[in-house]
Amino acid sequence: MRNAEKILKSLSSLIENGILTSRDIKKEISTDLKFTRDKVINKFDLVSREEFEVLKKIVQKQDAIIKKFMKSKKTKKVKKF
Repeated sequence: MRNAEKILKSLSSLIENGILTSRDIKKEISTDLKFTRDKVINKFDLVSREEFEVLKKIVQKQDAIIKKFMKSKKTKKVKKF
């Protein structure tokens, strides 16, 4: 809500001063929304699809290795006192 209030305050002050036209308002809003979008995306620390697919394959291979190891390894259960 704070961001929206800041946007509205800045736009209203510019309109009051008679500086903005309708094109300028549209440009100002789109620029501000793009900045906000980029800021939110950077917070999430997203990765590209290619990086995701590579990591997915690595995890699948490691999972298969772990399952294979667990099948071949016979563990003995220790009695608890």
